[in-house]
Amino acid sequence: MRRIAGMLALCALLLPMSAWADPLILNKFGTVSITASGTVSRGSQLVSFFFINAPSGHSLGSVTFSTGALTSGSIWSGGTFASTGSTFDVVGVGPWAKSLTGCFKCTGPIALFTGSFIGSIKWTLVGQTGKYDYVFTLKGLVKGMLWGGRESIVPTTQTIYVDQNQWFHNHRGSIGLGKTDFRIGPEPGTLGLFGAGLIVIGAAMRRKLLGS
Repeated sequence: MRRIAGMLALCALLLPMSAWADPLILNKFGTVSITASGTVSRGSQLVSFFFINAPSGHSLGSVTFSTGALTSGSIWSGGTFASTGSTFDVVGVGPWAKSLTGCFKCTGPIALFTGSFIGSIKWTLVGQTGKYDYVFTLKGLVKGMLWGGRESIVPTTQTIYVDQNQWFHNHRGSIGLGKTDFRIGPEPGTLGLFGAGLIVIGAAMRRKLLGS
């Protein structure tokens, strides 16, 4: 019985820590149209959704996003895009998405997260690897609904590579890596109370055993 109580206490200590784990949505590849009117992504592959990773050479679905117009700065030096009219959507395909959402009869892509940017969206020049090769990050908060109906507000960072000569041709850059962080599950305080309850139960069981 002492061993059981100890295990309950250990679980109680570990549970609050789990609340601080950050499930991630990762996307790679695809292109982004970049103009003063805003940005629009195309073809970015979903390679990791929370703790599910796509096999090498495959994807779990897609991530698409768009922003409002450039409101300050410039495309080449960095600035700010508006969130008005923006989008941020994640869809899954295949058996894993059906199993995750319980939508076993679904035949097409399944919406895993549907939302849009809120507030200003930062467009930052982080490096220039050559005379015409630029690296930018697009950072902002997205607000939306997860497949189970939970509303979330989470940060996303999209690393985008732009070749100036290519941009003058079609106004496009390429996505290196997109990272969207989610904090899900019960709040740490809730888990702490649950853990404390486990300790109390374990202690009570131990006292009862010793007193019998």
